[in-house]
Amino acid sequence: MTKLLSLLLLCAGMCFAPSGASAQHFYVHVRPVATVVVRPAPPSPRHVWVDAEWGWVNGQYVETRAHWEEPPAGFHVWIAGHWVHTSHGEYWVRGHWRR
Repeated sequence: MTKLLSLLLLCAGMCFAPSGASAQHFYVHVRPVATVVVRPAPPSPRHVWVDAEWGWVNGQYVETRAHWEEPPAGFHVWIAGHWVHTSHGEYWVRGHWRR
């Protein structure tokens, strides 16, 4: 019982702890250009199209190409990532699944 309670408290703490990674932005003055992809037929009716995403790797944005993806259990909607324009430049906000 003590192990279960400890595990629950740990999980709760992780859910409510601030995440430094999500608050950090990597600004660019020129957006990278995404690869043009012709959308093939979905592998199944459950699959959802996920547009290109951008991740910060070694000082630059690197593209994860668009693809079909099956939603994780309990999730149904893909919220596409997008660029945000600020006075410092632009940064990428990653896409995510929503219930």
